[in-house]
Amino acid sequence: MSAQPQESTPEGHLPEKNLRAIRRALVVPQDRDGFDAGLDVVLAQVRASLDLGRLSEFIHSWWLIACDSVKDPQGRRDLYERAARVQELADVGEPIPRGDKTWRELLAERGVER
Repeated sequence: MSAQPQESTPEGHLPEKNLRAIRRALVVPQDRDGFDAGLDVVLAQVRASLDLGRLSEFIHSWWLIACDSVKDPQGRRDLYERAARVQELADVGEPIPRGDKTWRELLAERGVER
């Protein structure tokens, strides 16, 4: 997918569950890059297998991320900043801090249901 001007999703409105709306809702460049790279991979898999199930999974997963992006854009930015700090610690062999909550607890706090 080529870089295109970003039309943002209206604040507070969840994106539709389609590729264009999902990508438009991704406010963090790392999310858009991940979406684009993942879409390339999944489309190649679909071409090879002729099975659209993998594309449906991709759309659902990225829709959840896009919903989080719309609900809490700063939270998405903070996530990447924390990930970069953790990577820096790992690169120099420092211990990586661990949280005290499970993924399910964190997702529930953010209102994400699977």
